Amino acid sequence: MKKRFNDLNTHLRSIFGCRVQKITVDAGLSCPNRDGTLSTGGCIYCNARGSGTGAYAKGLSITEQILQGKKALARRYKAKKFIAYFQSFSNTYAPFETLRSLYEEALAIDGIVGLSIGTRPDCVDEPILDLLRDYAKNYLIWMEYGLQSAHDKTLRFINRGHDLRCFKNAVNATKNRGIKICAHVILGLPGEQRKHMLETAKTIAQAGIHGIKLHLLYVIKGTKLEKLYQQGAYTCLEQHEYADLICDVLEYLPPEMVIQRLTGDPHPEELVAPMWSLKKSETLTLIKDTLEKRDSYQGKKYESPVS
Repeated sequence: MKKRFNDLNTHLRSIFGCRVQKITVDAGLSCPNRDGTLSTGGCIYCNARGSGTGAYAKGLSITEQILQGKKALARRYKAKKFIAYFQSFSNTYAPFETLRSLYEEALAIDGIVGLSIGTRPDCVDEPILDLLRDYAKNYLIWMEYGLQSAHDKTLRFINRGHDLRCFKNAVNATKNRGIKICAHVILGLPGEQRKHMLETAKTIAQAGIHGIKLHLLYVIKGTKLEKLYQQGAYTCLEQHEYADLICDVLEYLPPEMVIQRLTGDPHPEELVAPMWSLKKSETLTLIKDTLEKRDSYQGKKYESPVS
């Protein structure tokens, strides 16, 4: 079967020669969109847990989380090497020494070959980028910036707290340091149609970054989005719509860009809608079948930047 997109597992295997898995880490950090710096409510789709595991609240250290993750992932996937993925909230949003201690605790563990750091584009500065540049000399370092949409109108509506220019500035500051850059994009945001999502894909395609994570917007309990949904002011994407959109987006991305994710993993106890988002394997199969049916593939409509 023809390879239709550049997936993360294949990419990592090409670098390390074995199965590499990410271990999700909860460092107990916050977010300027929740602590009052920008806002106290956060983005309209984000609840108080911030998509994290809750491990920090349970008292588990970074080391304990990673050791537990290594054991489980080695058993399930026969993984031999691991990347510590700092996921919850904004993982460059803390004092420099705090962040350095967290990162180095993770890197000190046997089998850890890199870091993946989820954060906001308005939460990076030169000292942190210099620190990650130094790590990148010996480890694989991914900086994951949450953009979600290339449309400032959408970003204002979802209470994102930054604009597209902020994302571009963060990307430019991160470039040329040996750090890989990944953008997070959400499909199905309120007010956005197919054309808006494809414009976001084209913006990402021209940004000169290395990877992308594509997410479905799902409704979580305790969020502002839940209120909109209950009021009938927001309608979720259907599964087939989402699969088609993913295929559309992939066509506009550079062939070498690493596709780190094609859909998300909602916590079942928190999910309000759509319930099909819990059927991840089914959704991934539908995406792959749709690519085959359309004879579609990553980069099919990609246009290289004019130099």
